[in-house]
Amino acid sequence: MKKLLNIPKFKNEDEEREFWWKLDLSEYFEPSDFERVSFPDLKP
Repeated sequence: MKKLLNIPKFKNEDEEREFWWKLDLSEYFEPSDFERVSFPDLKP
């Protein structure tokens, strides 16, 4: 992990959408931070 991700309180959905749109998760996480997962019972 590179640095802590602080998620602010949003006043409205537009503000939140803009925040997530501009966010680059590669600034906060390394590929090694993630694990492969499996969902064997997931149905379409």
